Amino acid sequence: MLDFDMIIRGGTVVTAGDTMRCDVGIRDGRIAALGTDLGRAAETVDAHGMLVMPGGIDSHVHLAQPSAPGIVSADDFETGTRSAAFGGTTTVMPFCMQERDQSLREALKIYHARAEDACYVDTSFHLIIADPTASVLGQELPALVEEGYTSLKIYMTYAGLALKDGEILEVLSAARRTGSLVMVHAENDDVIRFLTDQLERDGKTAPYYHALSRPVPAEREATHRAITLAEVVDVPIVIVHVSNAEARDEIARANARGLNIVGETCPQYLMLTASDLEGLDMEGAKYVCSPPPRDRSSQEACWEGLARGTFALYSSDHCAFRYNDPAGKLNAKGRSSFRWVPNGVPGIAARLPILFSEGVIKGRISLQQFVALTATNHARTYGLYPRKGSIAIGSDADIAIWDPERQVTITHDLLHDGADYTPYEGLQVTGWPVSTMVRGRFVVRDGDLVGAKGFGEHVARTKG
Repeated sequence: MLDFDMIIRGGTVVTAGDTMRCDVGIRDGRIAALGTDLGRAAETVDAHGMLVMPGGIDSHVHLAQPSAPGIVSADDFETGTRSAAFGGTTTVMPFCMQERDQSLREALKIYHARAEDACYVDTSFHLIIADPTASVLGQELPALVEEGYTSLKIYMTYAGLALKDGEILEVLSAARRTGSLVMVHAENDDVIRFLTDQLERDGKTAPYYHALSRPVPAEREATHRAITLAEVVDVPIVIVHVSNAEARDEIARANARGLNIVGETCPQYLMLTASDLEGLDMEGAKYVCSPPPRDRSSQEACWEGLARGTFALYSSDHCAFRYNDPAGKLNAKGRSSFRWVPNGVPGIAARLPILFSEGVIKGRISLQQFVALTATNHARTYGLYPRKGSIAIGSDADIAIWDPERQVTITHDLLHDGADYTPYEGLQVTGWPVSTMVRGRFVVRDGDLVGAKGFGEHVARTKG
């Protein structure tokens, strides 16, 4: 009788706490043993010279999410999860966006239908609350939290999404009652609208002025305000996609006072700057996202935030729109003003190689920090641990096998998403995920897609 369905032999296993040379035995989709001389298996995978790490968890992803009228997301659940698998990610956490006058259950029904039979990797939805009525917060949310939808996102900017302070307090209070976790997009909406109107009056409408319309003070003030409101209610929150030192320091000061504020940053704030938005003939539209990329000093501040632990999470905030497309970045209104350029950049597949190459290889973070920032901390924060996020007995066999020495020049065709560009085109990286496994089955093997569309499951979560 065979001992295991599969044994991964000879690799170096890396977790958030340790690095060890050992084999991994897999049975029924879960990790069943770690050690040497594990016995016989139906299949043996040779991982000599490779790193065997937990598959990435990307806890900030937008897939098949509506934007402005006439604007279409570049990635649905099929292309988005396929791209994730090629990038070494085995669980993605997309958003289910409630619209005004819509119930949360109605929104979930729509998004589950979009994801049904489409996903290559596992998913788990966050809720976006845009209409925090008494019935939503008092009836729907408590029931959904008990069903495993234990996190939600709110916005402090964007028409139709931005909540007022009183509404934010009501959402935070509901989160405290239900044990759910609130993610906050922190930018001051009044500042942004004031500056956008002013810039347009002055004829400054090119994509570059998007960065000027959303300056650091708008992010810093909103971060401080979100933390203050959370302190009033006495509830933890996650400040997502932090782009600069000032907002980072607001989080650090709050945690030094004993608050529980989780910080997140993204590859665009490590690799891009506002000058990328200066491209001629609307090329800068490729880099329009919010908050916008800043400058070199802000990049270093974000690296310091990762190294010091101020940022516990490193996500992609993948929100892809095609560039050369009238339903994407180059829509007719977008050509007239940065105000109408869809906000978001693709990054779901490039996320991990960028952090490995720029972080681990260049000595900014350790291998253990890499695993924590890309997998384990996400699982712990959002209620997926210990099922996901680590290589441990009993955990799902969600594994990425990395060649730590492979040198790759990033090009869009390597990323397998639905966009028509990557903001990281031409970036040379060292270290690449060669194979990705979800629950003991290969989705990508030796660089080829071998998994089945629809294998990915939705995962209910505990309270993080």
